Amino acid sequence: MKTNEGNTDRIIRIALAVVIFGLGLAAQSWLGLIGFIPLLTGLVGWCPLYSIFGLSTCPAKSNS
Repeated sequence: MKTNEGNTDRIIRIALAVVIFGLGLAAQSWLGLIGFIPLLTGLVGWCPLYSIFGLSTCPAKSNS
């Protein structure tokens, strides 16, 4: 499993997860559990949708 998320993307995903969890708690709804998706992808650094569509936000590594 090759990393396909850059650091900025990962930080945004983790912050989004915290917001979703907070909204779920405030609304007393199970929908807050959807926050696990961006949390897990942000922590792991790999997004399955990026893989399917051939996207990557990782900076290119030079071959020097």
